[in-house]
Amino acid sequence: MASVLLLQLLLVSLASASHFMGGSMTFSFKDRNPDGSFRVEVRRRATFESSQSSIYWGCYGGNCGSISSSESGTIVSGTNLPQSNERFETEIVNTRIVPSDSPFDLRAVSCCWVPTRNSVSNWRLQTFVDLGSRSDTGNPNRSPDIAILPFLRVPENCPRTYKLMSFDPDGDRVRCRYGNIRDVECRHCVQPSGFTLDPDSCTLHYNQSTADPKVYGFEMVVEDFPQRNITLGYTDGSRSYKAPLVGRSIFPPPTTTAPTTTGATSTGATSTGATSTASTTTGATTTAAAITIPSLSKLPLHFSFLVDPAAPSCQEGLYLPELLPPTPSDGARLHAEVDREVEIRVRARASRATIHDIIISGPVNITKQMNTHGEFVIRWTPIQDDLGEFFPICFAVDAVTGSGVYQSEMRCVLVEVRRVSLNSHVICTESTMRVEVEKSSFHGLHEDHLRLNDGANIACRLRSNSTYVFADIPLSGCGTELEEDGDNLRFKNEITTFENTADVITRKHLLEVHFYCQYPKRGNVTLAFTVHRPIVSVWDRGFGRFTYQFEFYPNDQYQAMVDPTSYPVVYDIWSMIYMQIEATSSVNNTVLFVESCRASPYDNQNSQQTYSIIENGCKVDPTVQIHPPSHPRQFRFSMKAFKFIGMFDQVYISCTVLMCAAGEPNTRSSQGCISSTTPATLLHHGHRRKREGAVESARHFVSQGPLRLKRSAESSESSALHLNLNLLFIAGCLLAAGGMISAVVLYKARMSKVKYQPLSAEER
Repeated sequence: MASVLLLQLLLVSLASASHFMGGSMTFSFKDRNPDGSFRVEVRRRATFESSQSSIYWGCYGGNCGSISSSESGTIVSGTNLPQSNERFETEIVNTRIVPSDSPFDLRAVSCCWVPTRNSVSNWRLQTFVDLGSRSDTGNPNRSPDIAILPFLRVPENCPRTYKLMSFDPDGDRVRCRYGNIRDVECRHCVQPSGFTLDPDSCTLHYNQSTADPKVYGFEMVVEDFPQRNITLGYTDGSRSYKAPLVGRSIFPPPTTTAPTTTGATSTGATSTGATSTASTTTGATTTAAAITIPSLSKLPLHFSFLVDPAAPSCQEGLYLPELLPPTPSDGARLHAEVDREVEIRVRARASRATIHDIIISGPVNITKQMNTHGEFVIRWTPIQDDLGEFFPICFAVDAVTGSGVYQSEMRCVLVEVRRVSLNSHVICTESTMRVEVEKSSFHGLHEDHLRLNDGANIACRLRSNSTYVFADIPLSGCGTELEEDGDNLRFKNEITTFENTADVITRKHLLEVHFYCQYPKRGNVTLAFTVHRPIVSVWDRGFGRFTYQFEFYPNDQYQAMVDPTSYPVVYDIWSMIYMQIEATSSVNNTVLFVESCRASPYDNQNSQQTYSIIENGCKVDPTVQIHPPSHPRQFRFSMKAFKFIGMFDQVYISCTVLMCAAGEPNTRSSQGCISSTTPATLLHHGHRRKREGAVESARHFVSQGPLRLKRSAESSESSALHLNLNLLFIAGCLLAAGGMISAVVLYKARMSKVKYQPLSAEER
């Protein structure tokens, strides 16, 4: 009967899937229904080269019940496969109603893997589910939470260690091994050469291999064992006994033929699928003489591993990306709250390659974006049904140079979903954020010791009534930070605790309330944002009030500027861009000096992804030309259009400028270009007297853009709305805005962040 059912499953799934790259499954008990049945949630993931592919899981033993609800989501995990453009990881969350808590088996059997170098063709995945009530906890048994990136890659000359995420919510001992029951746990049941596995720590070591466009197909099994002898009780009155593993398990060395396993094998609902194996090796064949120790549950963990050609260097930070703060450490435990977004920030560098993408694996509805600070941001919002559960999230960063693709180390974090600890909400309007926090939510903290990012500004103080602490925060003030990704603008602020307004650090417990308002960059709106930057008006002691105007021009005649209503300005690559910065002032005998100009894919003076055009008054870009001005308070220059490498379709130009008294020998203007070889005495000579007699103003920041390449502007998204990152106000627009708030209590020392503040009214 089992063989007939296996054949039926094979025929069904042959028609539904191909190009398999890996898969896994976990389960968790959710509730018991009034009729005595059990509700169990089954999470199954699979990765394919096609978004239309899927895996069919069938019941192979015991009573598997029926599926009452299903939810699915797909992650475009990456675009760096050797033989295709994309890979897709799909997670399907099924809720099963089973008549009892007796064990049952789920299996997936079909064809075909992507081409593998270790002869894995068909996939064979098995999950053994046991919901018996544990004698140590009094609750139904839960499976481990397991995860790995479905596609890993490493240069052939760079040994690396991978810690597979394996956490057990019951505190059980988790063990990882290669499948050893042919056509049940695995198809080929042979360990890939060049790798070693520590089953007790679930650590995989890549030692050495040769590069090959085909992947190694890993067919692994994850099991959990109790820390001491326990029993599992079932509603039909039966019981089963589970024993702990004794000592460290010994895993057999690599084989070239499938091992012969003695002891109990999996047959229908009697499957426990777990052995603690000692082995002897004769030639290339391993014969396992084992003592069978039944596991509490058994889960499949299959993935692909590509060995790339040798890297010029294995040092992290050169070709292989190095993960930097604020990237969480491997195995970090994070906390999330129901219906509140959890955010994971990942930063990486590779000085001799270009950071390209982040590869992620996580729960359904997880997203990834790159923000204006050059960080990848992973976001996920748990729902009510996730309360009390644990969710692993794995990630790695890819860098490229030429045809080479280099992957960082893999890190996995574990997110625990808890109840909401802070009753609060945020309201978004066209120009402000209103945040409200219930006083009853922060016991032991006085409202007078709470502040926004800009705690020194009296206008930004929090207010309160009998129930709430609240504030109305302008999008352009009170320390509000602006962050942009490909789809949205986020205005972010936070409420933190302090002891003294003069303090910079604290070593007491902190409460942090993070909140933001999100505005879509693209959408149907009745009015549009003005992307053209207006004239900048400033005030400076000794120079009075004056203005800066930064404009683009169509040619070197500088007769009529580009119409502000035509922004973004469209250029062909390598065409000339003509720019003019002009200052107006009521003070005679003044000159404009442009100290530096940079380009960035974002209109953000603090952006970490910039390209220097002018630095210290010197031309840096070789295509820059300086054109004669019509008066001393003008600066005209041009350069050839370019595009930032990566997923950027726009360029902003920003400059640091200042006004100087004409004819003065010690001003920044009189010094002109200061190269790296300029003597230090000359470099600082003007700065010692720059404010004496008002010979020069403070430095000011002006920007303009965006510039768009014609091929980007003429794409299907050419009519989409693009917003200025240095947006200081949002007026006359009604947008669908989303607000989010979260809180976390920190039990460690925390250094205050440096915040950039807007100019005061007098300086604008």
